[in-house]
Amino acid sequence: MNKVTVAVCAIVTVGAPATAFAAEGAHAPQSLGQMLLGMGWPVANFIIFVGVLYYFFNKPFKEYLANRSATIRKDLVEAAELRTTATSQLAQIEQKLQALPGEVSALRARGADEIKAEEQRIAAAAAADRERMLEQTRREIDLQVRLAKKEILEHAADLSLQLATERIRNEVTPADQDRLVDRYLQQVKEQR
Repeated sequence: MNKVTVAVCAIVTVGAPATAFAAEGAHAPQSLGQMLLGMGWPVANFIIFVGVLYYFFNKPFKEYLANRSATIRKDLVEAAELRTTATSQLAQIEQKLQALPGEVSALRARGADEIKAEEQRIAAAAAADRERMLEQTRREIDLQVRLAKKEILEHAADLSLQLATERIRNEVTPADQDRLVDRYLQQVKEQR
């Protein structure tokens, strides 16, 4: 038998005479002494019961209370740390929120500056491209003019040659041709 069973049996056994006495005395008038004596057994029974409870549950109850107290202290310390951390984070967030309008205006200013710089870069690039294209167009025009002049000169030369050929055919007689051939042959002989 374990300790709890023994203690319960002892309480029941000790309480039996008091209960029996109380049952017998329920019909008879009792004096103050009998009444105190009748109350003695239940009080003793209660004291024994409390003693047994104290004997068996004192150490576990103290350990429970000590553990619970340590847990509560630990939780309070953690809560204080969490509160401190949360407070510092809240302060940082508030500081960032207060700095946010300044950052937004700085970003807007920087964006406006970047837009202006990009517009200037694009304008400069466009001007450079325009100048390059104008120069290239001038060169192409000059080349086309030279080619046109050359073609005109060649065409004029061809026309002059044709005109001269036709004139010679029309104006030179067969006697003139014979005389020219003779003169040419004579020049060739002299040069030899």
